[in-house]
Formats: sequence, C-alpha cells, structure tokens
Amino acid sequence: MGLHALEQRLERELELIAFNRPQWVRPRTFAGEDVLDVAVIGGGQCGLATAFGLRREGVTNVMIFDESPAGFEGPWETYARMVTLRTPKTLTPLDFGVPSLTYQAWWEAQHGAAGWAELDKIARGDWMEYLRWYRHVLDLPVVNEAKLVRIEPLPDEALHRLHFADGTSELARKVVLATGIQGGGEWHTPAMVRDNLPKALWAHTSEPIDFDALHGKRIGILGGGASAFDNAHFALSQGVEAAEVFIRRSQLPRVNPIRFMEKVGFAARYPALDDATKYAAMDCFLGHNQPPTNDTFARAASWPGFHLHTGAPWLDVAEHNGLVRVTTPHGHHEFDFVVISTGLISDPALRPELAEVADLIARWGEVVTPRGARNALIDAHPYLGDGFEFCARQGVDGAPLHGLFAFNYSALISLGLSASALSGLHLALPRLLRSIADQLFLDDKDVLVEEFLAYDDPEFFGEWPLPEAGDAA
Repeated sequence: MGLHALEQRLERELELIAFNRPQWVRPRTFAGEDVLDVAVIGGGQCGLATAFGLRREGVTNVMIFDESPAGFEGPWETYARMVTLRTPKTLTPLDFGVPSLTYQAWWEAQHGAAGWAELDKIARGDWMEYLRWYRHVLDLPVVNEAKLVRIEPLPDEALHRLHFADGTSELARKVVLATGIQGGGEWHTPAMVRDNLPKALWAHTSEPIDFDALHGKRIGILGGGASAFDNAHFALSQGVEAAEVFIRRSQLPRVNPIRFMEKVGFAARYPALDDATKYAAMDCFLGHNQPPTNDTFARAASWPGFHLHTGAPWLDVAEHNGLVRVTTPHGHHEFDFVVISTGLISDPALRPELAEVADLIARWGEVVTPRGARNALIDAHPYLGDGFEFCARQGVDGAPLHGLFAFNYSALISLGLSASALSGLHLALPRLLRSIADQLFLDDKDVLVEEFLAYDDPEFFGEWPLPEAGDAA
C-alpha cells in the first residue's frame, strides 16, 4: 500500500467518524496573556495520544512540551536498550479504534501482511518510528527542548503557570504530567553505591552510558528485572568483555502478573476495586518483579561473557585500585564499571516541578489502611481520583491542585495498568480525557448554562397552515 496511501485512508476514516469535534471551550486570557486549555508535559506515547484524544472531546487549545529533541521523546532512543517491546504486537493502545492509525496498519503499509504474520514482537526502533509517524500524520503540536522546572499554581484564577528551563513560561488551565515511568518520582539507586563510588564508576540503567568507553572491560549489573538483562545483552553486543548480573533472590522470577491482568479484564476493571483490595493486589504485583522475557534472557545468556549470580545481594561496594569491588555473601568481585537496575520510587515529593504543591497531595499511606502489613513503596504513591487527578490531603486547601493530572507511572496503585504501560493505555486514555473535559466544562458551567438558558437562535422555519401557492408567489 505505502505510507502515502495509508495516510489518505486515515484522513478519510477520521472524516467518516467525525473524530475532530468542534471546539466548545471558551478561550481565556489572563493579564493579556493567552491561556492554554491543556498543557501536556511529555511528548512520548502518552502525551501524543492525550493531545490527539482531546480533539474527540472538542478540546483543541492544547500544547505538548517535551524536554528532548524532536524524534527522541520517551525512552526508546535514549535509555531503553531492549531489542523488542515486551508487550504483544497485537495491542492497539494509541489508535482510538481508528484502523489506519494502528501499528499493524503502519507496518503492513511498508512490509505487507506477510511481513506482519512473520513478526514476533515489535522492535524498539520500529516503535519509535511509528510514534514519529503518529506525531507527523496527526499534526500534533509539540514544543521540543522545553524542560519543565516548576509549576506555579494560581488558585484564585484556577490556572497554573509553567516555568521552563530556558526562562519561558506558559499559562494553562489543565496540566497533564505524561512524564513516563520515572515521571512520578525517581529511579532508585542504593545509598551504598551513591555514597561510596565516584560517579565515573557507575550509572543507572535510566542514564546514558558510554559503552564504547567500556569496550573490553568488565561490568557488574545489580538487579534481576528485565532491564538488567536488556543492558547485559546490549553491553556485550557493544564489545564489553563481561557482564555479570546479581540478584538477591535464589532464582529468577518466573511469573509475570501482567499477563493475567490482560486476560481476565483485571486491567480494565481494576479502578472499580475498593482501596483495600487495590492495596493487596498491588502488594502482590510489586512482590513478583517483572521477569525478563524468554528471548531477552536467552540473548543475554548466549554471550560467553555473561554470568548470573543468584542469591547474591550486594553487601558492600567500594572503589579499590581504580576498580569497583562488590562484596556479596559469596565473596568479592571486581569490575571496571557497575550498572544499577533497581527500579524506581514513586513519590510527588521527589519531583522538582511539583515542589510548590507536593505537600498538598494525598498519599496512599495516609488514606488507606491495608488488611495486612504496610508497603512503603505503595504508601508513597499519590492517591489519585478516578480521572488521574491529584487529590488533596485531608484538612488542606486543594485549590492549587485543581487541574493537575498524573498520567504517569505513579498512577499504578490508584488506577492500575494505565499510563506508561502499553497493556493498559487504551483503557486509561478515555478515563483521562473524560476527566479533563468534565473539569473544563464544570469550571465554566455558570457561563455555559447561562448561555444555554438564553439561547434562542431559530432553527425551524416551517408554517402551519401551509401557505397557499399564490401566497408563496
């Protein structure tokens, strides 16, 4: 078919379903400055889909801001080092039911139906190319190299002023933090690494790593999740002599609870659960850890320089003769460099852009009493409303939070597999979009209802009795 033909078909499909609805939100200015109805922070898959989906809600005064250069939004061309995505190729998270907008349609337009049938999983680089095409073909408004550093609430005006690293600012009624897996907190690095080693000797998997400089050297990797094996394979493919993965468990995790959640409606219906059940479910979910995919593990393990240490937590880390000495219950190991793959912590207090409002945000640890033991990771998460909106702590004025939405991984406990998880994104987007549009409508309800009550534009012009033919003449 070719991409040009696909794009023409997409245009026709969007026309047939009247996807682009008329704008109904009343324009606003403040102190002579135009106000965005919605500012989306993050131009990756979640941010792009949010901006596009808002068109169906009749909300078009939207702008996306991303700190990365154009075409490098999200993790796919920065710190993600997997060969393929881990999710099934048949997922349709961003298309809103429009066939020509699916990844499969994009792939088949270039490679044919036979190529799709032969494809096992989506290659990481191909997914990024699809996102670039998605942005282009939908003409989505993105400002790149715009790093948000501060959200300044203007509660008396129900606005937020967004301050960017280059000194510019924007006003917005609603702000969607579509900031990915780390956007609700920070990547976790154990204190023994952070405090004991110079930064030149270690990096987190979320950071750029100069593997060319590590050619022929030995690296140690802490963590047993999928990204640890992604990085081991990638490092070895770039010429690292040895990559050794250390996990504290006696064996690798076997169960991926996401697969169950995808099959039985758990992902879709999770938000309907009561809080205590959500707490118990996510305590179980976080306890599993996500295992590497079978092909990821096989690729890493096939290298002669790969080794896996089980039952081997790091007890101490220190610099020794210019190397990193790692101590485990089984003895000492020395590496030229170490890579940390120990997950993340979700907590609004860790986000610099939320510094002025973080103390107002309710946390799970304050709102919910679990049936069993407390989980510190769960307790630090923000307690969100049904539409991904931040909620205020009991007894505080929540006005500065009005209009702020956490559409990132910190929504996991409140709303399940949703933002940043391709498995749940197609379920989460309608919930978010409805919530934003409802807020905009309710904020302006007095004006809109007044205009409705005063509306008297005639539409019907018939008369009865019918005029005589001569009268009409």
